[in-house]
Amino acid sequence: MRYTTLLAATVLAASSLLSGCITADSANVYHKDEMKRVAKARAGKIESMRTVEMADSTSGVGSIAGAVIGGVVAANNVGKGTGSVVSGVLGSLLGGWLGNQAENQITRKPAKELTVAMQDNGERLVIVQDADQPFAVGQAVDVITDGVTARVTIRQ
Repeated sequence: MRYTTLLAATVLAASSLLSGCITADSANVYHKDEMKRVAKARAGKIESMRTVEMADSTSGVGSIAGAVIGGVVAANNVGKGTGSVVSGVLGSLLGGWLGNQAENQITRKPAKELTVAMQDNGERLVIVQDADQPFAVGQAVDVITDGVTARVTIRQ
């Protein structure tokens, strides 16, 4: 019973931490530190775009949680004595690898790489952001930048 409780607590903690790793990189989402900051909007047109995949940096939580879960499950269900220790180590290795793979898949999401031709000086900018707006080649857009970050929005 004690190992089942530990296993459930580990899974709950890992899922909570993994969900915190997913970021909102949409042009529609502002982070708190971007609020009340002056930004410039420049007019442009979508010159080209392509679908890319955004991979959030992994935190290692998936590997750790997988290793703990794999070790506990294997040690309690395979072998006795030394066999239990060996199966626990192998379970930890396999669980860590599987946890890392799961975290990598959970934190990936589709994004758009947008090439924008600026109207004021002909400069071409490339910006990657969430694929949550229906952009089209030739569409009028605004590039909003605060000097650090930039986002593309459909021109109203």
